[in-house]
Formats: sequence, structure tokens, C-alpha cells
Amino acid sequence: MSSRNTQISNEFCDNKPGWTMENQIVDAVTLGGSAADLNFSMTALFFRADFVVKTVIIILLFASVWCWAIIFQKSFSVRRLNAQSNEFERVFWSGNSLDDLYDRISAQARDPMSAIFSAAMREWRRSSQGQGASSASVGLAERIDRVMHITMTREMDRAERYMTFLATTGATAPFIGLFGTVWGIMNSFQSIAISKNTSLAVVAPGIAEALFATALGLLAAIPAVIAFNKLSRDLDRYAGRLESFSGEFGAILSRELDNGG
Repeated sequence: MSSRNTQISNEFCDNKPGWTMENQIVDAVTLGGSAADLNFSMTALFFRADFVVKTVIIILLFASVWCWAIIFQKSFSVRRLNAQSNEFERVFWSGNSLDDLYDRISAQARDPMSAIFSAAMREWRRSSQGQGASSASVGLAERIDRVMHITMTREMDRAERYMTFLATTGATAPFIGLFGTVWGIMNSFQSIAISKNTSLAVVAPGIAEALFATALGLLAAIPAVIAFNKLSRDLDRYAGRLESFSGEFGAILSRELDNGG
């Protein structure tokens, strides 16, 4: 009789709403403590991630570091190119002999502007020495313009090296991070299916890894896009400066041809 009463009392307690709510509160506190014990530092998230997410994180970290290296290198390079061009233009327009200037810098051009000048003067001297004054002017202006254009294109290709990496990183890094995000969420769902438990302690690690991959994708993409736009504008401005110099120098040589060299 006593055991029967005990069984009825247990069934009554199990069906009692207050008792059920109390159990839920205890479970929630337990799960909250388990989730609080998890380490969500960046190092812990990396080492806790699976192989695919680790690969995504490594790729994005490498892309971010390489982008910043390119940004600093290109920023200093553009500043140096402008300073060297300022110095060359100061000497070029000082009124000294262009032949003396060519003899001084032809062995080693320090910047694209001096390289364009050296290429044009080299073609000028080669044509003048190989032909008479009357025949030298035939097609010489076109050849000089072509030589200056080829030299400018080569120098600008060298100045714009690695800019493609910035553009590629800015366009693809968010999608690479999104792939890591999707993979991390898939791992979370698999953990739920295996453990048959939807608690925060089960879901949180995979979601944290997913969000970490997304953050790294944005960390690599945002500076790359901003720097690419800024550096592209600076390089375009510098290319316009080279074109202006080529046009002015070509006009000077054309006047020399018209005056008989």
C-alpha cells in the first residue's frame, strides 16, 4: 500500500506544472553553465574547427596579410614615383641641354618618366646618325611616339604589379568566408543530429566557427577594395602625367625636326 502511494505521489509530481517548470529552469542553468565553459577565443575557434574551416581561415589570413603588404608597398611606391618625376621635370625644364641630360641618365633611368625620355632620345640619336637630316624626319616622329608609348606601357605594368591580387581578394574573400560559414552551420546541424540535443552548448561552437570565417572574409575584403580604388586612382593620375610629358616632349622633338634637327 505504501509503495502504491509513493508511485501515485511521483506521478502527481511529474504531472504538476510547477514541477515541470522547475526542472526546465534547472536544465537551462546547467546548459548555460556548460556554454559559459566553452572558449570562444580566436585561437580556440581555429583549433576546434574541422579541416575545411581551418583551410578557409588560413587562406583568408594569408590573403589579408598579403593585401596589407601590397597596400604599404604600393603606397610608398606611388609616393616615390611622384617625387622622382618631380625631380626629373625640374631638371628637364631647367633649360639645360637635353643631350647632356640624356648622357647623364641614359645608363640607368630611375623612374618611368626618365625611362620614357631616354627611350625617345635613344631613338632620336639612332635615326639621326643612321640617316641624313632630310630623310631622318620621315616617320621619325611616329617612331618616337611609338617608342614612348611602349615604354610607358611597360613602366605602368611594372607599377601596377600585384594590383590584380587586391581586386581578386576584394571580390572573392567574402564568398570564401561565406563558404566557411555554411560549412560551420552544417557541422552544427550534424552535431544536433548526432547528440539529439538542441542546447546552446552543442550548437554554439559550430556557429562561432562559421561567424569567425565570415569576419575574416570581410577583414580581408574591405581593406583590399578600399586600397584598390585609392591606388588605382593614384596610378591613373600618374599615367596621365606620363602621357602629358610624352606629348610635350614629342612636340619638342617635332619642332626640332621642323627646324632641321
